[in-house]
Amino acid sequence: MTDQTPGGKLLLLDTASLYFRAYFGVPESVKAPDGTPVNAVRGLLDFISRLVADHSPTALVACMDADWRPQWRVDLIPSYKAHRVVEDTEGVEEVPDTLSPQVPVIEAVLDAIGITRVGVAGYEADDVIGTLATASRVPVTIVTGDRDLFQLVDDAREVRVLYPRKGVGDCDVVDGAAIQDRYGVRADQYADFAALRGDPSDGLPGVKGIGEKTAAQLIGEYGDLAGVRAAAADPMSKLTPARRRGIVESADYLNVAPKVVAVAADVPLPAFDPALPAEPADPEVLEALAERWGLGGSLTRLLDTLAAKGAR
Repeated sequence: MTDQTPGGKLLLLDTASLYFRAYFGVPESVKAPDGTPVNAVRGLLDFISRLVADHSPTALVACMDADWRPQWRVDLIPSYKAHRVVEDTEGVEEVPDTLSPQVPVIEAVLDAIGITRVGVAGYEADDVIGTLATASRVPVTIVTGDRDLFQLVDDAREVRVLYPRKGVGDCDVVDGAAIQDRYGVRADQYADFAALRGDPSDGLPGVKGIGEKTAAQLIGEYGDLAGVRAAAADPMSKLTPARRRGIVESADYLNVAPKVVAVAADVPLPAFDPALPAEPADPEVLEALAERWGLGGSLTRLLDTLAAKGAR
């Protein structure tokens, strides 16, 4: 369920992307009373407070990676995120030693505040975001450091991405014009462009010899990936021999890459209420968490922001 209230605004958080950013942006000297680092926890709370203050959403969902490397994507492209798997494990993501223990704390604090968390087995947070953004009838702002979500940008439906540069107070606003200016393709072409280009950070090889500029040129000229492949199969097309060969030889990859790159829009979501909380859902639990983990001003600022927005 998403906020369908007239005049509503939905804020979708790529939560892992943001707590990783908080972890690396806030010093590890920020610790709980027992000396445990809580830099990711407090940083994320400050991020959310700033986002709510700046963008005044009526609904907020912290989207989670219930499965950061879904098997159905790995079955299609075995190298998908393979370089991030901890050695000698099955599917365990490599995460800094002092970040891992903070993730359950983040989840417990968000739950006690009343900020809705949604994750679905077999899917990444991207897929939850894609499903919610596609179904929403109100403007959507997606906050992520993952370029894959640029494919969801839709000016007509008022779906945009906030792409943090330093913290969340300094974000690029990514709309259709920004994607066209930066990459030379439309938002609805971005997934095909990304599949053709590849992405080493996700273990996607792309097509040999085709980088970002060439991928944009080809998608711009032939419209989509199917058009590019048709041109490669047409001996009368203007493709150079090297590009034609690269595309033809990458047929196995290109047969499956679009499904891997595409953000799912049909995830079976549980029932939930995305309304922005004006007061904590469980004050006693939240107080205990605040004391145990020394959440201090970060939690206070977020609660004050939520209360102020709820009073309007």
